[in-house]
Amino acid sequence: MFTSTLLNWFALNGRDLPWRHTRDPYAIWLSEIILQQTRIQQGMDYWLRFMKRWPRVEDLAAATEDEVLKEWQGLGYYSRARNLHTAAQQVLKLGGFPTTLEGLLSLKGVGDYTAAAIGSIAFGLPVAVVDGNVYRVLARHYGIDTPINTTQGKHLFTELAQSLLPSDRPAEFNQAMMDFGAIQCTPTSPKCVVCPLQESCEALRMGRIDDLPIKEKKLTIKTRNLTYVYIRCKGKTAIRRRPAGDIWQGLWEPYNAGIRHEEVGTFSSAEPMRNCTLVCRNVKHVLTHRILLADFYLLEADTFPTLPDEYIWVDENDLDQYAVPRLIEILLERLPR
Repeated sequence: MFTSTLLNWFALNGRDLPWRHTRDPYAIWLSEIILQQTRIQQGMDYWLRFMKRWPRVEDLAAATEDEVLKEWQGLGYYSRARNLHTAAQQVLKLGGFPTTLEGLLSLKGVGDYTAAAIGSIAFGLPVAVVDGNVYRVLARHYGIDTPINTTQGKHLFTELAQSLLPSDRPAEFNQAMMDFGAIQCTPTSPKCVVCPLQESCEALRMGRIDDLPIKEKKLTIKTRNLTYVYIRCKGKTAIRRRPAGDIWQGLWEPYNAGIRHEEVGTFSSAEPMRNCTLVCRNVKHVLTHRILLADFYLLEADTFPTLPDEYIWVDENDLDQYAVPRLIEILLERLPR
């Protein structure tokens, strides 16, 4: 009953999305990577831009990492963009997209959910997707209180979703589960009154809609303070590329006053801060695991100050050619011209 009711609902209420009008694994893969941690409304524009600029996986593989990061700017979680570029090059070497679940999982940045989505939609593989929407729908409908972020919970929900999936219609079922969770069985204020599954929903019967699904609290949010200085000298400014192993790896930033103070010459003490103009203070930027609070200063210099070797001088007018984290983009928008 659950599966047939869900598919009937999807036939009437499924979202009309451009990547659902193709079986091209590249277009589907691209949509899945972009929509990780991103709402469809925002991700749609990025998908369209990527598809216009790089319509084939071969085109994306031939791009530079800087070009990909720049096109990705504003989406956050930049490891997705780096993995996207690496995976495109993997596909090129393989001669095309893998058509098995194991092959898809070998691609950089492709986990169980993404592999199941690509495999079922592009190649008809009978594999159920399990994401936040699926956890929520199944936990509520079947009244499951096993925490979804435990090993036991992941196995339980994966097996349940797989048991419900019709082997002849895996793509429809998976897309129906995604849409049902996004439209009908939403995190808050779900549409229970008009839900086609209301008669069999355990959470509704027990009055536990707001309680399920259950997630163990493990995440500790930390606050980090940052100080940036925009150095303006003879029409140029100094930036550096964030190093490997960093959440903003490969992206660029202005002078970070918290890095190697002893090597920064005129920046080695509080003295230069008297020559700086405060642009803004405590600009808040929230990430998954931490909260960033940034102070931003402007230093207008007549001579180029000595900076660490990783900094380069670029024309201010060319700065928009360099991909920067969203926080830096916000700071630069406040910079006086």
